[in-house]
Amino acid sequence: MRLSKLRGAALLLALWALFLLAALVMSWALNIDSRLQISGSENRILEAQAMAASGAEVAMVPTIKPNSPNLQGRFGPRQTYSVRITGEGGRLNINWLVAGENPDRIEILRRYLEVKGIELNERDRMIDCLLDWVDPDDLVRLNGAEAEEGYQPANALLVRVDELKKVKGWETITSTPGWDDEFTVNSTGPVDVAWAPRDVLRALPGFTDQMVERLLQLRAGPDGQDGTADDTVFKNMDEVRVALGLSPEQFQQLSPFISFRDSVLRVVSTGRSSDITRVIQLVFRRAGTTPQLITWKEF
Repeated sequence: MRLSKLRGAALLLALWALFLLAALVMSWALNIDSRLQISGSENRILEAQAMAASGAEVAMVPTIKPNSPNLQGRFGPRQTYSVRITGEGGRLNINWLVAGENPDRIEILRRYLEVKGIELNERDRMIDCLLDWVDPDDLVRLNGAEAEEGYQPANALLVRVDELKKVKGWETITSTPGWDDEFTVNSTGPVDVAWAPRDVLRALPGFTDQMVERLLQLRAGPDGQDGTADDTVFKNMDEVRVALGLSPEQFQQLSPFISFRDSVLRVVSTGRSSDITRVIQLVFRRAGTTPQLITWKEF
């Protein structure tokens, strides 16, 4: 009887040991599977980053145009990149508008804020606070703000567009999604009419809504999108003048505020690997055969 009990206990111990061993094997297998999934995801992230970087490098080649088919690429069955090039000069260069406090340039900013629906008193406050932010002195403008507890203007031009978030009076507009799409600090300065969007064009002196719509339609071509194969390609500023329906004398008055084919370009390159996406946004100056990188951001 005792021997039988010992054998029964041994059997139970053996079964228990087998149960523990099976549990350990299952846990190990699940851990390996989890590690393999993580490793696969990390590989796809790296592949997507590599695709985005490849697209960015292609975009900076001097011969590549915004409508080039080389801005779409594929490597293997699941790795792709898609690139969009736009002219940085089509955005309002904040520093160019406020530097030297040129009243005609500041008026462009004032008109732009009006187009965006900012009411008069708020426009005055935004502009005075911005001028107080960039000027070197501590004199407070009528609607402006200088240094006080918890607020310290840079007393210098903006380094990044994001600095507008720190300027008093700009809180409402900078909290709007996509608020910075039409601002820059990296272009040459005057507005590039080959790339300027509708609201930027409407802010320029002498531009009527009819002129703006005519230019946008001609520029974008039948598909209504800039940077595609059917765009109207203006060869020079005089062709732009004709498209706007302006006399040489009228166009001459606009010349200090507009440009054509600014050498600074913005690239947004999207890389994909299966379901993973990575984006690189960069700004560079196209100068001869060697591009000059200004900013590079990955997200």
